[in-house]
Amino acid sequence: MGPAALNPVAMSSRVQLWSDALALVVLVTGLYALGAALPLQRMGYGYAVRFELPAAGRKIGLPKIEGPQDASRPLVVIDAGHGGHDPGASGMGYEEKALTLGLARTLRDRVLAGGGIRVAMTREDDHFLALAERRDIARALGAGLFISIHADSAGDESGITGATIYTLSAKASDETAARMAARENRADRINGVELEGQSDTVSAILADLSQRRVREESTELAGLIIREGKGLMAFHPTPRRSAAFVVLKSPDVPSVLFEAGYITNPEDAQRLASPEGRQRFAEVVDKAIRVYFARQAGA
Repeated sequence: MGPAALNPVAMSSRVQLWSDALALVVLVTGLYALGAALPLQRMGYGYAVRFELPAAGRKIGLPKIEGPQDASRPLVVIDAGHGGHDPGASGMGYEEKALTLGLARTLRDRVLAGGGIRVAMTREDDHFLALAERRDIARALGAGLFISIHADSAGDESGITGATIYTLSAKASDETAARMAARENRADRINGVELEGQSDTVSAILADLSQRRVREESTELAGLIIREGKGLMAFHPTPRRSAAFVVLKSPDVPSVLFEAGYITNPEDAQRLASPEGRQRFAEVVDKAIRVYFARQAGA
């Protein structure tokens, strides 16, 4: 049969298919042109956030150590929480990353002014660091203490106030600590002992002993901060808590996470942002650090 004998229904179907395909091409082309022409970012449709990640296998860039040149002097690493594309909590017109950096800088200056202790900061400006990078900086530098500074959030409950100090534990001390850790979150060498080449049993014993000591010393520092802050700082009714914070999971560096106050509370936020509030914070923590290191030295 020749072309003239084709079924009219089949002809109609083919024409419809071609029409649908052409309409789809026109639609896609039109949408592309529309997207190129309209400033979608300015209209509030900027849904993509791009930031650079470190190259795979790249070593952590270690920060400078300030203070005495004598390497035998104790070293504290101060970690300003969040940073870069991660602002942390927000409230009362403030971002957590800015408040924590201000507190960290003031504490660094206070410790250096007192002399005798070396200081390094995980970040001195507004850039992003992964949680593991922060704790690994302290380990790589051989720090004697690691203090991570944060500002808590209570959501719509603006009446909650006060500072809280967290230490590491596998099981959270309470529901609030578990929620906080959830929101925020086998080394080759422990305390100078190479684990490589050791039997699994020996390695496990070394790791357990080191972690037990670190937990005890972290708890000691937390207690000293509360003691030195009595009458100077406002603490939460439950000021000491524990949870499985990633940033605290160092097997050989005593570490605490200091929630210096609630960014969602007007009084706390103003205190954390003011020069007077930052100085008081630094005074309390500096005293606790010095007592801690003096005890460690047997003084």
